[in-house]
Amino acid sequence: MITKVLIANRGEVAVRIARACRDYGVRSIAVYADPDADALHVRAADEAWALAGTRPAETYLSIDRLLDIARKSGADAVHPGYGFLSERAEFARAVQAAGLAWIGPRPETIEALGDKVAARRIAQQVGAPLVAGTPGPVSSSEEVLAFAREHGLPLAIKAAHGGGGRGLKVAWQMEDVAELYESAVREATAAFGRGECYVEQFLDRPRHIEAQVLADRHGQVLVLGTRDCSLQRRNQKLVEEAPAPFLSDAQRAQIHEAARAICQAAGYESAGTVEFLLSRSGQISFLEVNTRLQVEHPVTEETTGVDLVLEQLRIADGLPLQWTETPPARGHSIEFRINAEDPGRGYLPTPGRISAFDAPSGPGVRLDSGVAAGSQVPGSFDSLMAKLIVTGATREQALARARRALAEFRIEGVASVLPFHRAVLDDPAFTVTGAEGFAVHTRWIETEMRCEFESAESPLDKGLEPILRTFIELDGRRVSLGLPAGLGLQAGAAAPQTGSAPATAAAEGDVLAPLTGSLVAWHQEDGARVQAGEVVAVMEAMKMETALSAPRTGRLQRVASAGQLLASGELVARIQGDGAA
Repeated sequence: MITKVLIANRGEVAVRIARACRDYGVRSIAVYADPDADALHVRAADEAWALAGTRPAETYLSIDRLLDIARKSGADAVHPGYGFLSERAEFARAVQAAGLAWIGPRPETIEALGDKVAARRIAQQVGAPLVAGTPGPVSSSEEVLAFAREHGLPLAIKAAHGGGGRGLKVAWQMEDVAELYESAVREATAAFGRGECYVEQFLDRPRHIEAQVLADRHGQVLVLGTRDCSLQRRNQKLVEEAPAPFLSDAQRAQIHEAARAICQAAGYESAGTVEFLLSRSGQISFLEVNTRLQVEHPVTEETTGVDLVLEQLRIADGLPLQWTETPPARGHSIEFRINAEDPGRGYLPTPGRISAFDAPSGPGVRLDSGVAAGSQVPGSFDSLMAKLIVTGATREQALARARRALAEFRIEGVASVLPFHRAVLDDPAFTVTGAEGFAVHTRWIETEMRCEFESAESPLDKGLEPILRTFIELDGRRVSLGLPAGLGLQAGAAAPQTGSAPATAAAEGDVLAPLTGSLVAWHQEDGARVQAGEVVAVMEAMKMETALSAPRTGRLQRVASAGQLLASGELVARIQGDGAA
């Protein structure tokens, strides 16, 4: 039986897993990158170990480092959470090869369903509904263009080994296909370590419907109802609810049966999610299987009474499911993702330090958070800070409680999406009480939401103090010691430089970094003539890409280099106007 779980993740999901471990009666081990040295998940676990690095590749994506800590700490099981290595079969195999229990599906199941192309084949075999798609990954933008010419637009370019919206691009015009394919490959490589992508038809204005699945090692597969996750921005979900509203009995039954059949055919174990698209005409199409715990799992927990993380621990211990059929839904639950993003600036990520974090409470309110007042939101990782989950006896009561809870919520120091959530609850497209008026879909925020947001006022992001590392001995044992670089400075001494200072003012033609992040690639050569509004470069922060456009027509003068870490407001390039020296 499991006694000690290494949590190979960070943030709110690591806190969530640590709590489930305590409820189950086992110890938990947190790991942390340098920016997370004092994070909430570090304090929530029974013990914590340093990964000694700042970027995902050298910390939460480093299989060798994670397994080394598992060995040193005496862990006998690993829970991957979601994101990072959670859907990497090689990590699951490495965990098992090290003699540890893997809390998740078997590695071969992760390969069969985590590979989106292979998952489509399984869905076809069991008769699940599907739109047209490529039979395997594509190797060039030319193949994507050929598919578009045969099947038409819009089309979706998707990471074959990912999920969560990373490496997903939708092409609406032929001239955008090549660049969107390259961008999808870059995002997939950065987020999942593999850049293969495939293509399928994209249903215009669809709803995003999910079925939550639990399966034990005794062949029992249980569907725990549905969720609607249609409110998305850049293919990232912002609001989810359970059960999915305004489905017919026939639609709900078809989704349940297809999800059960797909997982049964794949020999599924542990928690997983089968995703579908639902078109305006009522057409249902299988989308993918997420072979892990889902970010939005709390709404299913609230409406079924099932603790999904605790059940993952039970399943990993070989115990059978405690239910034989889908529990009846008890009320309605809505989850609001509280991201460090600024709706007034196109939802740009806003890393920084949280100066105030006053969360709501009261009847029907649950908060799953990875931060508190004083927490640092690093630019190296995902922008999710917390999740607000509101439950009522009916959808109408859940909406009313959500308005009250969001009105109470206050976050300062970094921008957040709270203004967006408050606006959504005032929009009849989302709050209607009947299927005829429920108008939200996966691109509704970008194409139909009519709401202007003010840019958040945020303090200058000075970056994180670097950690200085040395060693001490405790009873003869050599122990690594990490301290903020400024801790030992003498009074009046200058603090060490942590990066380039942001520009204080923009001159005409300056291209400034809109956020703290890395310059991924240049789209134009130095000295090239560019048009106003033309994309000249791409930055990446919090795992999402942001395009940088020319503010005017002229010649490009590069200032920053590809791969460089830039502070918000830092000069990236200049556009020299006609007649400039």
